[in-house]
Amino acid sequence: MDTAANLAFFQNFYTGAALYVLPEAAPEVAPAAEPVKAALEQQRAAAPVPEAPAPRPAIQPVTAAPVPPTPTTLPVKPVPPAAPPLPTPTAPVPAPVVAAPPMVAPPPAPSAQALGTLPLAQLPDAAPAPAGRVQPTPTQSPVAHIPFSTLGSNPHGLVLLVRVAPEQFRKLPRNVFLNNLLKALRLVMEDVVLVNVEHDKFPVALCSLRRELAARQILAFGKNLLDVAVYTTQPYEPVLLYGDTAFLGAGEIDMLEYDAGRKKQLWQAVQRMFMG
Repeated sequence: MDTAANLAFFQNFYTGAALYVLPEAAPEVAPAAEPVKAALEQQRAAAPVPEAPAPRPAIQPVTAAPVPPTPTTLPVKPVPPAAPPLPTPTAPVPAPVVAAPPMVAPPPAPSAQALGTLPLAQLPDAAPAPAGRVQPTPTQSPVAHIPFSTLGSNPHGLVLLVRVAPEQFRKLPRNVFLNNLLKALRLVMEDVVLVNVEHDKFPVALCSLRRELAARQILAFGKNLLDVAVYTTQPYEPVLLYGDTAFLGAGEIDMLEYDAGRKKQLWQAVQRMFMG
């Protein structure tokens, strides 16, 4: 193959690379081959030398154009349609009013709690006095002159009847036992009247208590405290005296405070008297 043609081919294949062909050692030509060598030399000189291809331009880096930000579109709330105007109210035609006959409500009866008293259960009447004993009446009594002192000003309240020393009597409104008993009856000390018999032996008269305190419920702590109950009642047995005065006798306060059995007996009697 022709050397020049090979050089042109490789120059086209390796663009921008210079190829050098080492001269080949010329073989010894016999004298008879000199004319052939000269003809080849002329033919090689006459053949056009192909021009080297122009170098390719270098690839320039392509810079991406900045993408403009997409504008954010906020959702727009739809505007509600305007409400239609309200119709102008027309004055209603007043209906004819028929006057009703006035009703007069009966006045409410005062309750027992409003008067400061407790409702009584069905109590038995007190036993009659034994033969030979003069029984006082609610209006007359031989002991009507016996003095007594009081604490409290509720004329319709429960009367607590005692016989104690004046100093001890003034402390009774703070007595724990009495306050607990009244609390169980849903009462307080202001709802009752404390009465202290100021005679060592004789009782106080029922007519005196009725006249000054309007007493109808009496709870006596001790013996021989009320004239009409001396011979006709038993301890811890509630009864009615003359059909309208409830009476319950019990032991002394000092004894009841430290005796659980007697306190239970008293509470059961109080329940029979006021709660049925």
